[in-house]
Amino acid sequence: MDQTDLTDEQLAAHLEDVSVPALLASCVHLGTPEQRRTILDGPLRPAGAMLNEYQGYMAPEDLAAARALALEVVTGWRARGCPTPSPLTGPELEEVMALVVAQEVGAEYVPMVLEELALDGADTRAPEPVPGAADLPVVVIGAGMSGLLAAVRLGEAGYPYVVVEKNAGVGGTWFENTYPGARVDVGSHFYCYSFEPSDHWTEYFAQQPELLAYFERVATDHGVLDHVRFGTEVLGATWDDATSTWAVHLDDGSTLTARAVISAVGLLSRPHVPDLPGAEEFAGPAFHTARWDHDVDLAGKDVVMIGAGATGFQVAPAIAETVGSLTVIQRTAQWMFPNPGYHDPVGPGARWALEHLPFYARWFRFLIMFPGTDTGLVAAQVDPAWEDQEHSVSEINDLVRTMFTEWIVSQVDGRPDLVDKVVPTYPPTGKRTLQDNGSWLRTLTRDNVELVRSGVSRLTPSGVVDSDGVEHPADVVIWATGFRANDYLAPMRVVGRSGADLRDTWGTRPRAHLGVTVPDFPNFFMLYGPGTNLASGGSIILATECETSYVMGCLALLAEGRASVEPTRAAYDAWYEKCQAELRMTVWASPHIEHNYYTNDDGEVHVLNPFRIVDYWAWTRRPDPADLVLR
Repeated sequence: MDQTDLTDEQLAAHLEDVSVPALLASCVHLGTPEQRRTILDGPLRPAGAMLNEYQGYMAPEDLAAARALALEVVTGWRARGCPTPSPLTGPELEEVMALVVAQEVGAEYVPMVLEELALDGADTRAPEPVPGAADLPVVVIGAGMSGLLAAVRLGEAGYPYVVVEKNAGVGGTWFENTYPGARVDVGSHFYCYSFEPSDHWTEYFAQQPELLAYFERVATDHGVLDHVRFGTEVLGATWDDATSTWAVHLDDGSTLTARAVISAVGLLSRPHVPDLPGAEEFAGPAFHTARWDHDVDLAGKDVVMIGAGATGFQVAPAIAETVGSLTVIQRTAQWMFPNPGYHDPVGPGARWALEHLPFYARWFRFLIMFPGTDTGLVAAQVDPAWEDQEHSVSEINDLVRTMFTEWIVSQVDGRPDLVDKVVPTYPPTGKRTLQDNGSWLRTLTRDNVELVRSGVSRLTPSGVVDSDGVEHPADVVIWATGFRANDYLAPMRVVGRSGADLRDTWGTRPRAHLGVTVPDFPNFFMLYGPGTNLASGGSIILATECETSYVMGCLALLAEGRASVEPTRAAYDAWYEKCQAELRMTVWASPHIEHNYYTNDDGEVHVLNPFRIVDYWAWTRRPDPADLVLR
C-alpha cells in the first residue's frame, strides 16, 4: 500500500509509528517552500541525538505537533499528484542534516554524509568499468560481508574474479553464528551496504536468519554466486615476482592464479576454545557458540556456559527458560549500553514509511549513522591529568561510568548480591561495550541461573571446575569464549617477494598501511585487516566500504599496465607509528583492563582503528601515489 492508497486516517496512524526527526527531514523535500521554512525555522525541532534514540528527545506534545504538521505536508504533496521532490542542495541540505541530529554537522563530514545519503539515487562509490580490467583476474578469500562487497565492486568494474569460501554459503559470521539469540548490535538500517539499503527489516536490530537472508539476496541480485567456490578453503598464497601473479593454494589440491588477491576472511572467523585439562574427558556435548550444535536438546539440562561477552549476553536470555539450570562462568564483568529498544520490531507504520515515503529511509539511516560515528572516541580518549585511571580515564569517561552503573544497578534491583558481580571495576568502553534492554541482567536474577565470577581450571567427566576449585555439574558445556582476533589470516600462509612469510614479517604485531596493504606483498589487499575494527561506534560495513574503495583504486592503477602495487616502507611504518601513538592514548590500551580481545599477549592493540571514521573515509577515497611503489 503506497501513499496514494491510504486514507488520511490511515496515513496519520502510520505517522504515529515513525521517527519524527527523519519524518521532518522527508517533509522538507515534500513540502512547499513555505512549509520547508516552517520546518527548518520553526520550534518543532529535535532536542538531541544519541545512539538508538529515534525521536530526538522531543517532548510528547512536540512529537504530536510535528506529526500533525507532517500529515499536512504529505497530504498536500499527495493532492498535488505526488510530484518528484525538489532536490536539496547547499546550505538548505546542511540545515536538514543539523535538524535531524540537533547539531551542526562539521564541514568535513558533509561530503561523507552526502555519499552515504545518496539522495539522488546514485551509488557514487561504485567503480566505472575499467579499461584493461579483463586482463586482471582477482581471487577473493571469503564470502562474508566484506568478500561480497569486494565481489560486487569487482564485477561492476569488469575484473574477472573467483571467491573462495570455506562454508557452504555466503554470509560469513551470519552463516556460522546460528546460536539462539544471535542478532546485530548496530542498527539494521545502517548495518547494510550503502548501495543496498534494506527497507524490509522486521526488527531494528535484526536477528541472524534475517541478516543471512539479506546477504544471500545481495549475492544473488549482483550475480556473485556464479563466481563462488563453496566448501573450499584457502591454505595460502605465493607471489611470483617474475610473472607478477599470485598462486592461491586450495585445500582440494588445486591452485588458482591471480594478478591480485583480496583477503576478506574477517576478524571474528576463527573460534577460540581454551586448551584446558580434562576437555576430552567431559562426557556430554561441548561446543563453541560459533559452531552451535542444534542436535543437542537443552530442555531440562544442566548447562555451563563459559564466557559472557557479546555472545554470552545473547545466548543466556535465549536459553534460560528452557534449560534446567544455567551456570555462567565469567572472568570479568562487562560494561553495557542501555538500549531499551534492542529487541523492538519495526512497526507497520515505520515499514510503510521506509518503503514509500520519499527520502525517509535515507534520513533514518543518517539518524542512526551520525550519533554513532566518532562520538565514542571522545569518551575513549585518555586525559593524562585525570587521577583515577584505574576506574575511568577522563571526566567524560567517568560520566559514562556513572550512567552505565546506574542502568546496571537498576536492572538487578532487589539482588544486592549481584551488584558486585555485574558492575565492572575497569574504565568504561575499554572492552567491547555491549547493548542490553535488561534481558541479560533479568536473566541473572532467575532462580535457575547462577553467575560465577571466576576463571576455569579444568573439565571433569561431569562438570567444570572453576579457578576457585568449585565444580559445577554440567550435562552440556557451551564455550562463549570469542575468537582468535589477533591471529590475522590464520591458518593461511602468505608468501610474498623473496620468500617473505607474512606471519613471520608481522610476528606479534600485525599491521598494514591503512589496514589494507603490506610492503613486499604486492597486489595483496586485506579487508577488515589489522587496525580497522571499530570500537568507538559506527558500522563495520561503512569502514569496509572505505577499504574497498581504496582497493579498487589500487586495482585501477594495475589496469593501466603496471605489474604491481604495494605501499612504500616509509608509508607503512609511518601509519603504524601513527596508529600506535593514538591507541596508546585510548582507554582500549589501559593497563587496568584484563582479558581484552583488543590486546595481544604483550598488551598492545593492533585490531582497532583509533581515528575518526570521517578521516579514514577521506584517506581511503583514492590511493596517494606518494605512498605507493608502482612497478
